Amino acid sequence: MAKCCVCEKSVHFGNQVSHSHRRSNKIFKSNLKHVTIKTEHGNKKEYVCTRCLKSGAVERA
Repeated sequence: MAKCCVCEKSVHFGNQVSHSHRRSNKIFKSNLKHVTIKTEHGNKKEYVCTRCLKSGAVERA
């Protein structure tokens, strides 16, 4: 799976609990976007989570 190049965020695993409390496996996928960002060596396409995009941790090209 893809991973955020800034904060290393990727998928998380847990349990989905129904109304009757039966548990099944669940994958929580992070909100990743494939964007072009500015780096020291020029522009690069990377996966970045929307939290890093919104906070300004990464500058889009």
